[in-house]
Amino acid sequence: MAADFTLRPYRAEDEDAAIELWRLTWQQAYPAIDFTARVPWWRERWRNELVPNASIIVAEHADALIGFVTIDGSGYLDQLVVGPNHWGSKLATALVDEAKRLSPGGVTLLVNKDNARAIRFYERNGFGHAGEDVNPTSGRPVLRMTWRP
Repeated sequence: MAADFTLRPYRAEDEDAAIELWRLTWQQAYPAIDFTARVPWWRERWRNELVPNASIIVAEHADALIGFVTIDGSGYLDQLVVGPNHWGSKLATALVDEAKRLSPGGVTLLVNKDNARAIRFYERNGFGHAGEDVNPTSGRPVLRMTWRP
């Protein structure tokens, strides 16, 4: 598990690698769901919602995309994706720190309530619980979490 990586702004040519990393990571987290079937929907959402409206920072190691974070102007962190072979490394914290830097007034996110690993990670990184909700896309129960400086 390499700790050396570089962070940089997203470029259009990163699209395929970012989408494949999203698919691979979510497939690992939720094996019962067919994320390959969701790729066309995700690609459309990526192109039409995230890329135009969010700052996207990618992490690279050995010329491969290994993670990314998206944060919009309101401080909403929509996606934090870290390749499964980098889970437990410093990468996710570095990406969250970058989101905090880009949104110094605060960061809000939604996390699946059944994703205990992610909830613990956000708690360790200074996020507090700010209520419960339901993800409008998946129908899954989610926790709203916030970080304030």
